[in-house]
Amino acid sequence: MSKPEIDETTGVETTGHSWDGLKELNNPLPRWWLIVFYISIVWAIGYWVFMPAWPGLNGYTKGIRHHSERANVAKQVAKLEEARAATLARLASITSAGEVEQDPELFQFTMAAGKSLFGDNCATCHGAGGQGFPGYPNLNDDDWLWGGTFPEIRQTIRHGARSGDPEAHNNIMQAYGNDGALNPDQLDDMVEYVVHLSGGEADSAAVARAQPTFEGVCAACHGADGKGNIALGAPNLTDQIWLYGGDRTVIHETLQKGRAGVMPAWQGRLSDAQISALAVYVHSLGGGQ
Repeated sequence: MSKPEIDETTGVETTGHSWDGLKELNNPLPRWWLIVFYISIVWAIGYWVFMPAWPGLNGYTKGIRHHSERANVAKQVAKLEEARAATLARLASITSAGEVEQDPELFQFTMAAGKSLFGDNCATCHGAGGQGFPGYPNLNDDDWLWGGTFPEIRQTIRHGARSGDPEAHNNIMQAYGNDGALNPDQLDDMVEYVVHLSGGEADSAAVARAQPTFEGVCAACHGADGKGNIALGAPNLTDQIWLYGGDRTVIHETLQKGRAGVMPAWQGRLSDAQISALAVYVHSLGGGQ
């Protein structure tokens, strides 16, 4: 055999391979690196044998341990639900927010659950803090279309408004302009009357012309004094709280086109305990009634 060539610069043997004048040095991999590499191979083979690893056409290899994180999570959830069963049963049967407030442990559990449920299901429309948006009620004040007691809030959450549920709140703000019930001049006068009711500066002549129309058309729901009717879901027109907005343009649009927003029914999507927790949380946001 020929004697190995030694690189003059490094003093390392060459492999005899050369590319474009560059000679390959025979530098072996570090021993520790080889050991780790071989251990990794053994570990991988062992993992394939014991654990789920290889995908197939109709599933995957289960491994001799039949390990499943999904099954483990399901067991943990079942264990947690079993531990919470008594608390949830009690929560489902409460009749007032006061029952929860008198029990610090139950109150803490309920508020945490309610906040989580609100974030997952309600914040999209009402905002993360319940502040609401045009067309979606602000839940932080103490102004309630359908009542702000705990049973009333729970009823609203459970069945919704105009949701199609047989027990949902149902009313409608008629499209007085589109339906021809009021002509354009009457609509303009009614806008001034609503502005006047809420304490804004309005055309006094228009207010006088609109008053008989309001008494004949609007008072049945909103009351002769315009203070609304919770039983009908008719808003109070004398305050500065507006669902869609209180400027003249928006008021005119409401009278022209009507309003019929939908609050979905959460019964069937949420359990009775979850609805109660959510009702307690919403009740706490605005102080409730």
